Amino acid sequence: MQRYIFNETVYLGQDSRFCLKDELKDRGFKKVLLVSDSTIIKSKVLDKITDILEEEKIRYQIYSDVVPNPTVENVKNGLKFLNKSKADVIIAVGGGSVIDCAKAISIIKTNKEFKDVISLDGLANTKNRAFPLIAIPTTAGTAAEVTINYVITDTSSHKKMVCVDPHDIPIMSIVDASLMKSLPPSVTASTGMDALTHAIESLLTKGATDFSDMFAIEAIKTIVKYLPIAYKDGNNILAREKMAYAQYIVGMGFSNVGLGIVHSMAHPLGGRFNIAHGIANAILLPTVMKYNIESTSKKKYRLILQCFEVDTNKLSDEECAKLAVKKVKELSNKLNIPKTIAELGVTKDALDILSEDAYHDICTGGNPRQTSVEDIKKLYKSLL
Repeated sequence: MQRYIFNETVYLGQDSRFCLKDELKDRGFKKVLLVSDSTIIKSKVLDKITDILEEEKIRYQIYSDVVPNPTVENVKNGLKFLNKSKADVIIAVGGGSVIDCAKAISIIKTNKEFKDVISLDGLANTKNRAFPLIAIPTTAGTAAEVTINYVITDTSSHKKMVCVDPHDIPIMSIVDASLMKSLPPSVTASTGMDALTHAIESLLTKGATDFSDMFAIEAIKTIVKYLPIAYKDGNNILAREKMAYAQYIVGMGFSNVGLGIVHSMAHPLGGRFNIAHGIANAILLPTVMKYNIESTSKKKYRLILQCFEVDTNKLSDEECAKLAVKKVKELSNKLNIPKTIAELGVTKDALDILSEDAYHDICTGGNPRQTSVEDIKKLYKSLL
């Protein structure tokens, strides 16, 4: 038996944010807590949501104390803000960091025994569904709006806690590509490669199914075609919409079947060196793909290569696998992704603790190849 969990409702498409007018009224919500961050406020993206609320005379307050790689303190402060606001719904407007923080706030609001936040790490045994949360992503990468996962950083231990909880999924997602047009190229690249990593890892993970493969393959095809376009021309609304669609559907897949050690290794890079998650994934992805070749059906690599519109009829499975890795690396190069973790401040003396953290990450169990602390250390070392 296989279980799949998705949002109750999702709106996809340019200007889909205007559905808020009817949805908030139909659901009987009277006051909104907007969770966002300073970048979204400064860029005026949040205004596109507050304008709707003001036009409909819906009261709201804004909590914007959220940083990239949101912290335990961000969550605790947000919970206090929610309690004081007397809001009856949260609307998270931002990238994965904002939505993850809002998820943690919403789950603790209805499961007060987890108020320390740290106890949510891993598979949290919450009893109650989260406080109502509507997620409006402004990046095309994390798929936080459709997953049962969220990541919070414990700054005291420098650990990125991967929290997995079916109770945390937003009641509704609004994926409006017009909110993503102001993303700078570097963020478009980072988040887009995050989405590609989700797609490839969910295709190769131990838990993959025919159903999840459908999402992964469609996402890979779409990302490799439209990410370079969105990177070069952020105002290309077709490319933005295609990327928003791709990252959402692959979220439907990986949320239910798991990932692998690209994510296991990326999480401590974020927790200890504050490296953007998408950048860490992009650097690691080709190396880990190569590492996993012998333990994965090479037919999966053939499928990845076909998504790059390569004719594989005359290629062996081994040739397909190697060329798929090469194509992913070439895409990263086109997007000016750093080639090494050393460029981002990682040093050789950090590899032991990084490797231990990665090995014990919840995503490691999904990797198609059984690994070890020493194997992971060798992979990190190869990227210095």
